[in-house]
Amino acid sequence: MDVPGVEFVIDHRGGRKAVLIDLKKHGALWEDLFDAYLVQRRRREPRESMDRVKRSLKRSSRRKARV
Repeated sequence: MDVPGVEFVIDHRGGRKAVLIDLKKHGALWEDLFDAYLVQRRRREPRESMDRVKRSLKRSSRRKARV
């Protein structure tokens, strides 16, 4: 497969080992791939409910307003 701006690094058996992406041509693709990687890496982290996050943000904004 020949894709402009994309090159595969091949091992001695002909298997694909890595990919080189021209970021000028495919910068948005790289951002999507990196975002997917971060989601995968963080999937087991503890989560907080939206209500708890909102309460925390309100408290922190009140503290800043007092200073």
